[in-house]
Amino acid sequence: MTRSESVRTTALNRIRQRGALGEADGAVPAGVKVFDDGIPAVANLDPALLGALRQAATDAAADGVEFFVNSGWRSPEYQHQIRRKAVSKYGSEEEAARWVATAETSAHVLGDAVDIGSSDATAWLSEHGARYGLCQIYRNEPWHYELRPEAIEHGCPPMYPDPTHDPRMWR
Repeated sequence: MTRSESVRTTALNRIRQRGALGEADGAVPAGVKVFDDGIPAVANLDPALLGALRQAATDAAADGVEFFVNSGWRSPEYQHQIRRKAVSKYGSEEEAARWVATAETSAHVLGDAVDIGSSDATAWLSEHGARYGLCQIYRNEPWHYELRPEAIEHGCPPMYPDPTHDPRMWR
């Protein structure tokens, strides 16, 4: 059995044993901000990403804009559950892949991605995010941001149309 098959089998067994997944797996209750360290989806983000988000949120607040976290770090089990729901919603693995990565390829599972809520916050990040190294990665997901430190000096790289065009998803 390969490592990814082993991870998948372990994840499926934990899902079956525990039933519904919750906050400990990365589910985010309403109203969570980037400063809410008691929420695993925030606390388990990469420290550099979290630091950039907090600096951006502090500066955005001066403009009257609040950052809410709709999603951050996710356990592999939770990512798998989200992917299954996407397949059901979109009708196929191929179409679901445009919106939700597998647990093996998701930047959320690594703590390297955050989904920011409110159109004011995503508009603010679209305009100012590169200053902090925060870049929108996918054109079809204006809420999804990842840290690209080189963006501070060079601007954000071109966006992929959706995750299916991202070479990281081809593993």
